[in-house]
Amino acid sequence: MSLTKKILLGLGLGAIVGLILNLTSPTIFEYANNWVFVPLGQIFLGLIKMLVVPIVLVSITLGVAGLGDPKKLGRIGAKTITYFIATTTIAITIAIALASIFKPGSGGGFNTEGATYEGATSAPPFMETLIGIIPTNPFTAMNDANMLQIIAFSIFIGLALTVLGEKTKGILNLFEQANEILMYLVHLVMRTAPYGTFGLIATAIGGQGYAAIKAMIGYFLIVLAALLIHAVITYGGTVALLAKRNPIEFVKGFAPAMTVAFSSSSSSATLPISMEMAQNNLKVPKSISSFVQPLGATINMDGTAIMQGVATIFIAQVYGYDLTFSQILIVILTAVLASIGTAGVPGVGLIMLAMVLQSVGLPPEGIGLIIGIDRLLDMTRTAINITGDAACAVYVAESEKKHMDEATV
Repeated sequence: MSLTKKILLGLGLGAIVGLILNLTSPTIFEYANNWVFVPLGQIFLGLIKMLVVPIVLVSITLGVAGLGDPKKLGRIGAKTITYFIATTTIAITIAIALASIFKPGSGGGFNTEGATYEGATSAPPFMETLIGIIPTNPFTAMNDANMLQIIAFSIFIGLALTVLGEKTKGILNLFEQANEILMYLVHLVMRTAPYGTFGLIATAIGGQGYAAIKAMIGYFLIVLAALLIHAVITYGGTVALLAKRNPIEFVKGFAPAMTVAFSSSSSSATLPISMEMAQNNLKVPKSISSFVQPLGATINMDGTAIMQGVATIFIAQVYGYDLTFSQILIVILTAVLASIGTAGVPGVGLIMLAMVLQSVGLPPEGIGLIIGIDRLLDMTRTAINITGDAACAVYVAESEKKHMDEATV
């Protein structure tokens, strides 16, 4: 049985067991909750939180080091990076706006007794927030899980590795090897997801009831709506207005890659077919496709940013906290920067969500409310992610026509 089916099975069984015990025997539910459901859920969350800091440090360092290749930081690189950052910002803004308007986490009847919120009670001055991004002690930042400071430190390391080049080749190799280890651990942790899902959902449903189910369905639908709006408006607009192409023909030509992405939930695994479809069906020059799409598989995670935006607002609403404007800006900034280092493999989005929640002091335990349905959303947002890469490649190819010559083809 595939991991997706196991997670969905864990979701279904957890919901059924939690709901039945909630309705028939609260005493048995309390015993099972204390000795089975909560331990399963907390162990899974602990494994996720264990990986957050090292993944942020290593993956963003490698992302920046890759971007800093002097051969790639030319005209095409500037267009590509600007496009990715702009569309990711648009994506998470759409997500936060929809979640704030429809409030899926309000009125869910969630029992959040004992939950703590460590976010600021008032908005800090903008300059103080800006200055605070620079860590005075990187090790303290890692110990305290101060994500913005860890990201800033990672960016500096990545830039240094780029500038020093061959002098630090060994360190770069070490980071690449560390990344391989962390990706293996992500796969290992995700094997426990069905059991963690069972425990977390059984606790959520058993302790909350029907209202909680309704709220989680609302979260699911809002993420899907944000993904659809972003795909149609942002990517459709890119293809029609910037690339001067027919969006319908674009979708037809790229559909096989989108299908593979949906089934695999992995941008990286889909990369070969994505490039083939872009080069053969969309007529993107190989030189542009070979640069834009691998780069996009590393740093362009609009679908993941949408999930993080909706989930953060949803979890804040569940716990009854109104994020300040400054905190919402921090969510946007953190999610955009995190997308640079989000590896294109299943499950990493949840680990990055824990990082985003921690950046504004929200309890990572809130992930338990969405973990069960995240796998379905993961499949959809992966298809959105690679579509954004292809849209960018088509746009860059169109804008480069006047500059193209044999040296760049």
